[in-house]
Amino acid sequence: MDMSGAFSWVNIRFLLDGLWVTIQVSIVSIIFSMIIGGVAGTIRYSGIPVVSKIVGMIVDIIRNLPLLLIIFFTYFALPQIGIQLNIFWAAVAALTIFESAMLSEIFRAGLNAVPKGQTEAGLSSGLTYVQTLSIIVFPQAFKSMLPAILSQLISLIKDTSLAVIISLPELMHNAKIVYGQNTNYVIPMFIAMTAMYFIVCYLLSLVSNLLETSKYNY
Repeated sequence: MDMSGAFSWVNIRFLLDGLWVTIQVSIVSIIFSMIIGGVAGTIRYSGIPVVSKIVGMIVDIIRNLPLLLIIFFTYFALPQIGIQLNIFWAAVAALTIFESAMLSEIFRAGLNAVPKGQTEAGLSSGLTYVQTLSIIVFPQAFKSMLPAILSQLISLIKDTSLAVIISLPELMHNAKIVYGQNTNYVIPMFIAMTAMYFIVCYLLSLVSNLLETSKYNY
């Protein structure tokens, strides 16, 4: 079994191109998810009549759906109602929908961890409720939420591999192309993918652990 050419620069570069797509999709998805999840988590924390319950129901539904189903929906079902997305944005949309639901719970838990006295103090000092949240509550909550957000980002990076089903040219997709041309390269490609996923996720986990440690040192 000849594996000598598996780790050629051409193949490694092709895998790195896929890894770059993985990172791009992850970054764009996490930015959108932070915004949407933050809004959803704040609404649920604030207990706005009717709206909070509706948002909570939507979040619970999405959290209990397989991510693969959401990917199929954004790529195959949305065009049926006139929303046409290319492969990249279909993957981003699916990951954003799923991760927003996950992050909304992280935001809600982080806001709930801030003592209610902080909100009362802000309101009694003349600040509006929105000002109290943005100036007093949210900065305190965000410090405790950051490790969990980074952990969710690590999961997101790994979840991008599911987009191979719609042929997103990410790491898994490109590896399949390489070993599809030469079946002797299956094991080397899995070794290369493992190493790349591990390096990226391990570095993020180190950052998460560092933030977790620093949180308890204050």
